[in-house]
Amino acid sequence: MSEDLVKRSRDGSVVTLTLNDPARRNAMTESMGEAFRDRIEALRDDETVRAVVLTGAGRAFSAGGDLDMIDARARAAAADRDGSGRAAVRDQMRSFYDLFLSLRELPCPSLAAVNGHAVGAGMCLALACDLRIVAREAKFALNFARLGLHPGMGATWTLPRLVGPALAAELLYTGEPVDGERAERIGLANRAVPQPEVLATARALAEAIARAAPGAIRGVKRALRRTEDSSLEAQLDFEAARQSEDFGTADAREGIAAAREGRAPRFGGA
Repeated sequence: MSEDLVKRSRDGSVVTLTLNDPARRNAMTESMGEAFRDRIEALRDDETVRAVVLTGAGRAFSAGGDLDMIDARARAAAADRDGSGRAAVRDQMRSFYDLFLSLRELPCPSLAAVNGHAVGAGMCLALACDLRIVAREAKFALNFARLGLHPGMGATWTLPRLVGPALAAELLYTGEPVDGERAERIGLANRAVPQPEVLATARALAEAIARAAPGAIRGVKRALRRTEDSSLEAQLDFEAARQSEDFGTADAREGIAAAREGRAPRFGGA
């Protein structure tokens, strides 16, 4: 069943999604993408979910786009005579991106637990998460140019925002791999840890997020996403509006009371 390609588990208010095709290093197919989108859609409106951890089964996070799919689209585009073939491939790829980048529609934070190599589209999926905990031994590579392809799945948009334009250009032009320790140094990863500790570290961070007021966290995520194409003045307006909403919540009253009393807050999500 296609849903087996993306496993789901839950511990309290933290959900873990696992790309589950270890024999093929979790290569990203349309079937996996459809299962992934369905998992995300089921989580999107569930306000009891406060963080989502994404990882891969086996030794890899994801080896990237399925080579059979890539080869079929290359053949279709090469056989093009009137431009319609390339247009069809363009539309197919755009739809493929959207299956996996549906992750960005989650109202709660997402964390990539990069347990092994993340290559091409697999690295793009990790970059689409809000936070990344990575194995020191893992390799990251945007190897599109080495395949004769332009980068896809938002690589040219997400990478410069994390590591800066000059380093992003180097990584995209060369396709050179970066290990987990360097990923942490250059801002690609929040934390690099030994491979056996990746999932537990990501879950611990997700649980720390889940202990905060959920309404405030969802507001922070919306605010951070707005900065991608927002002016400072517009962002200030948004922040003031969000704060005015939060001031009226029971969670805000609880948070203030807990701060006054020197104790941990008990947020109920209201």
